[in-house]
This record gives sequence, C-alpha cells and structure tokens, in this order.
Amino acid sequence: MVGGGPGAGIGETHRIAMRLDDRYELVAGAFSRDHEKSLAAGRQFGISVDRVYPDYATMAERERERDDRIDTVVIVTPTDKHYEVAKAFAETGINIICDKPLCLSLREARELKALADKTKIIFCLTHNYSGYAMVRHAGRMVRDGQLGEVRVIQAEHASGWAIKLLEKEGHKQAAWRTDPNLSGDASVLYDLGTHAHQLARFITGLEVSEVAAELSHIVQGRAIKDNANLLLRFTNGARGTLWASMAAVGNEHGLAIRVYGERGSLAWRHEDPQHLQYFPIDAAPQILAQGADWLSSEARRWTRAGLGHPEGFFEAFANLYTELADALLARSQGRAWKRTDLSFPDINDGVHGIAFVECAMHSYAAGGAWTKIGSI
Repeated sequence: MVGGGPGAGIGETHRIAMRLDDRYELVAGAFSRDHEKSLAAGRQFGISVDRVYPDYATMAERERERDDRIDTVVIVTPTDKHYEVAKAFAETGINIICDKPLCLSLREARELKALADKTKIIFCLTHNYSGYAMVRHAGRMVRDGQLGEVRVIQAEHASGWAIKLLEKEGHKQAAWRTDPNLSGDASVLYDLGTHAHQLARFITGLEVSEVAAELSHIVQGRAIKDNANLLLRFTNGARGTLWASMAAVGNEHGLAIRVYGERGSLAWRHEDPQHLQYFPIDAAPQILAQGADWLSSEARRWTRAGLGHPEGFFEAFANLYTELADALLARSQGRAWKRTDLSFPDINDGVHGIAFVECAMHSYAAGGAWTKIGSI
C-alpha cells in the first residue's frame, strides 16, 4: 500500500475490504511521506520493518527485485500523486489497485493506459459503487432489455459534507480537496462527478458523447467551485443530467441514479443500497431486494448474508477486491481470466472519467457550450 497512513480513512477502508473475504495479506508499504509515521503504521499492521519503505519509488524498485514480490500495489494517496505512483509500479510490471480518480489530466491517463497495456498488468480502479449487488443487477436488467431502449439518465453525487468552510478549520480532507493548486474548479467533478459518471456508464453500458456544463458556488469564500450541473448526450441518442456537489446542505452521501427506457425505468440510491426500484410500463412498481433467489447471477455472486441482511460500503469495496483476486490468482497460475461487461472498473474506465471531466471543464470555459468528448 502507498499512502493510507495515520488518519487516512480511505486507507482503512481498503484494508477492511481486502481482509473481508480473506484473499489478501498486506506485506509491504510506504504509508506516509514521514518515514517514522510509516514505520509506526507498519508496526500497527504487523509488517516486517524491512518492507516498510521510505517512499514509493524505493518500494517499487526493491519489490521488483524480490523473489516474493508483491502481487499488487494499492494506491490511496491524494489524487495529485496517483499518476507518478502508478507509473512507477506499472514500469516494474506490478499489478495496480488505485483509488479514483485515475489522475488529474487526460495526457497522464493516456500515458498510464499505454504503459499498462504494454506491461500487461491488471489495473483496478476502485469506483466501489459498482461493487454493490443491486447495481450489478441493474446493469444486467438494462443489458437484458428489460427497460427497452434507454432514453434518459439522471445521475447525481450531491453530498453535503462541505457545507461549511472546513478547509479554514484545519480539516485535512477539505484542505486538499479544495486546494485550487491541485485540481481547481474541476475538483468537484474529479472527486464526486466521476463516481456519478462511472455509475451511469456501468449500469447502462452507454458512453457520454457531449457535455454542457455549468459550475457555481454554494459556499461563498471557497477558493474553488463546489457545485456542478451538467447536461449530457449519450452515444445512443439518450439525454441525461449529472449533478455533483460537495455542499448540498441536508444531503448525506448523495449518490443516486435513475434510468428511463421505452419499457420501464429503475432507480437506485446509495443510502438504501440493498434495494432497487423497478417501474415496468405495463405492471405494478416493484422494489427488488438484495438476497432474493431470483435475482441475476451477478447480484447473487456478490451477496454474502442473504435476504433481509443489509450489506453496505465495505462489502461493495470487498466485492471489487475479491473479483480482482480471482483475476490475479488466475494470472499467477497461468489460467485464463476474461473480463465481463459487469466486471470491476479498470484503466479504461479511468481514462473515460478523466476525458469526461476535461470535456466538462472545456464546456464551462466556453460558457456552457455543448462540447464533444474526444477519442479515448
């Protein structure tokens, strides 16, 4: 693991996820830029002192030389470090699990994809919401034609976590997420918008082709825009909207999606993840519950506890980790492993996400003009 040291909540989330199905052992890390803090974290995690490294570059080089080198590295640093860390490990041929977004520019994203393709590594991007069983079931319903042709997609990740100027109060997460020198006004889209964008792509199988974007402030005095409203056009002609906000007062996590087709619609929201609402055109509305025997194989595969036992955030993360473990083990044993259309997000999803953000920012700079997303 690179990053995820003392006080880093996302690092602990990843460590819980990798342990949940007992498929991983954490054996090495560079957990902090402060080596003493990194060593302290290593002791806490039970890692041999000779595999707690002073920095990621040293870790990549020394692990490359070991007979028992790591199978994969987990990158949970702030976003501005993703590119350089991923590049260092990709160059050694070590598989990568990277927190989202992939990086902060399309040039970097394309370079990482080219390097991953060249070295043939497995690269997982942890858009963890696609690990939910009922999100997988929604994706299967759309692909099986239960909604007919998709016409409208409404996705949002409008959270209320930063309704106050937390960055002025010593809040570490708020400080870097609202730092204009890191990602500027695009931060709300990198941080939240990419989740809504990936969820829409994952469930529908469609790509966004054009964007018209407007960014604004909710909290006055913030150095970056904290609210984004986007109009979307999809490759099949469908229309959509995407709302991303870090200051939507009253909202909890705020991730939700609605998909409308010719024959019906569906709706899912993160705050009730074990249920999927389904509205067929010629039948009564249905609430589909995780754990039911008649759900798709994708939903059943990623359900542990059964009907009536809610599963949540850590389990969804763990589903991606476990799915990746299957791929890593197959690779190490020389067995074939094939991605499906509802597999864990990979480097390609990362590139699509960065291209989407850059397109939205070009649209915003042009006064909200419709802007095409270029080739990936």
